[in-house]
Amino acid sequence: MTRHLSRTPLLVVTVLAMACTAKEQPAAPPAIRNLAITATNYAFEAPDTIPSGMTAIAMLNKGPGFHHAQLVRLDSGKTAKDLGDAMKDPMKPPPVWATFVPGPNPVDPGSTANETIDLAAGNYAIICLVDIPEHKPHFALGMIRPLVVTQSTGPSAAAPTADVSIALSDYKFIISTPLTAGRHVIEVSNSGPQPHELFVLKLAAGKTLDDFGKWMAKPVGPPPGVAMGGISTGMPGAKAWFSVDLTPGDYALICFVPDAKDGKSHIEHGMVQPFKIG
Repeated sequence: MTRHLSRTPLLVVTVLAMACTAKEQPAAPPAIRNLAITATNYAFEAPDTIPSGMTAIAMLNKGPGFHHAQLVRLDSGKTAKDLGDAMKDPMKPPPVWATFVPGPNPVDPGSTANETIDLAAGNYAIICLVDIPEHKPHFALGMIRPLVVTQSTGPSAAAPTADVSIALSDYKFIISTPLTAGRHVIEVSNSGPQPHELFVLKLAAGKTLDDFGKWMAKPVGPPPGVAMGGISTGMPGAKAWFSVDLTPGDYALICFVPDAKDGKSHIEHGMVQPFKIG
């Protein structure tokens, strides 16, 4: 009996120690949320609602040509239809209640574009501004879809760890370190006073940027390059991340956003950065 009683305190101490150990273990960090988008001619498939926070967006391009997913936050109670109506005239600037938020930029048919961004709560529209081959923005052909981002509780997940950062300004790309072969996670931030985008193009063998420009003006036959994604238009201060696998060849970073002062594409103002992967 004496032995039996002497084991009771030991049992209590052991239970308390286990409880303390369990309490001291840190909670698992919040997970990055996922948003899957499918692009076709001319529509988006996507959830109606997602929670706010750090979100990994994957856009599968099932169309026969280029598509991207531009996010637009709608303020003042406006809707996706209001946005479509307000942007019918491409010569007019976007309405003040529409804030462009980066999404995945174009990839070739059958490929998936990616982007990670900390999405704030609000009402959004997913639109496609690409105008090839019709020379008419795809959203005007029906490629526009509403998205509600609800306010989530608790902390947001941490941002991806980037090995390269690129700052966008008027009118250049400032790259933290030279791009090399292999997979990179790239942090993109808009440090300029105007909206900007980053589009990654890999030129076909023997082709030039001039060849690509001529094809865009008259898109007959296959494009003289591969669309590798990037991030679509973001306002000053916007930040997003994307990953890309670079193989040997000739590339360019391009911004096609119309200039706020003269309406010319930013590439016409020199916002293009060729680079080569050996």
